[in-house]
Parts: sequence; C-alpha cells; structure tokens
Amino acid sequence: MREEVLAGKYRYHYDDAVFPPSTDSFLLAAFAAPKRGDTVAELGAAAGLTELLLAAREESLRFLHIELDAHAVELAKENFAANGLSERVEFFAGDLRERSILPGNNSADYVIANPPYYPAERGKCSATMATARSETECTFEDITKAARYLLRSGGRFAFVHRAERLAELCCILRDNGFAPKRLRLVQHSPSSAPSLMLIEALSDGKPGLSLAPTLLLHDENGRESAEYKRIYCKEEIL
Repeated sequence: MREEVLAGKYRYHYDDAVFPPSTDSFLLAAFAAPKRGDTVAELGAAAGLTELLLAAREESLRFLHIELDAHAVELAKENFAANGLSERVEFFAGDLRERSILPGNNSADYVIANPPYYPAERGKCSATMATARSETECTFEDITKAARYLLRSGGRFAFVHRAERLAELCCILRDNGFAPKRLRLVQHSPSSAPSLMLIEALSDGKPGLSLAPTLLLHDENGRESAEYKRIYCKEEIL
C-alpha cells in the first residue's frame, strides 16, 4: 500500500492494482469548478483521488463515486473513511453504460471524468492499465451519455483528454446535448505542442467557447512551473 498527502490535508492510499496518481487527475481537480454545495459525480472514479482533491478545496461538496473495478471502490471507501468524509459520498460499483447502477437521472450538478484516452485498437498501455487508458470497456461517447443522464439541465461536465482528439470529442459533446464552454490546453514546455486538454461543457448550453491561457508544466529550462507546483499539491491548492 502506498500513500500520498493531498494539499497538506487528506491522505490518499492506493496499491499496484489501481491506476497510480497521475498529473491528469491533479490537472482535472484544479480545472473543475463545481459551486459550493454541488453534488459532484465522477465517472471512472478509481480510488477517489480527484474527489479528495476537490474535497480539500471545498468542504461543502458531496460526491457520487462511480467505478467499474470493485477493488478500486473498496480502496475509495477506505480513503473517504480514513479522512472522515464517508457521509459526503455514495458509491456505485459497476458498468457506467448500465443505467441500473448509476445514481438517478438529474442527480448531479457537476460531473468529472478522466476517461480512457485511446481507441481500443491503438494506444500504448500495459494489460493491467488497458481499461484505464484504452477504450476497451467504454468509449468517450459512453461516458458523455452517462454524464448527460446524471446532470440536471444546466449542469456541467469537466474532463481531461488528449489534445489530438479535440475536434472528435467536441462533436460527441454536441451530439449529446452539451456545449463546450471552457477549454484549456496543456503543454509540457514552451517549445512543445499541447498534449492534453481540459474541457468544461454545459448541458443544454448555447454555443460560445472561452479559451484559457495555455498551462505550461515546465519552463524553458525544464523546471516545474509555479502553477504546476500548485496544481500538483507541492504548494497548497487555492
């Protein structure tokens, strides 16, 4: 069992059977903008890292934790209990494509997801990480449909994904009743092309996209940027 301390506040435990903490989860937690008192559903929530990061930033949030891997759900339960947060979360173990395992229709104000990045026929991932990184179990459209089902009209859906799939994913969002409203690209350095993107979409929203300044993870000398340190909890999340 391994441990990380999040924002100097919560302890996060995980093991080799679940996807390890990654920059993607920290980026998503920093980008997501649920309002005070919102119910936040996470699709593919694993052991609860992104939820704990959000909980450290806003104490009034409640969570709907949705995850296929039963072992990851048990770890998440332990993480929430260890941090005194059990009363703020409900757990749903199973395939998000099955409505019967999801919370009720219109049950969430905000949905977050760190979905598989690559179509099932391509992408570099080990066998143990295939479900987390490749669309072998569910596609981005499956996740979008689940988000649409969970969200009330006017609710928001935030996710992190590969920048190369921007056009495709925006089409999927539009076809499922979402309007992309915020976009932030992520670069490893000033000289590299964007590799990741963070998008927030509005259910039943009107067109109109706001582009945030590009997030640089490292400066021209390869040093971690100040924003990267803040997001990655090397400095406290504001």
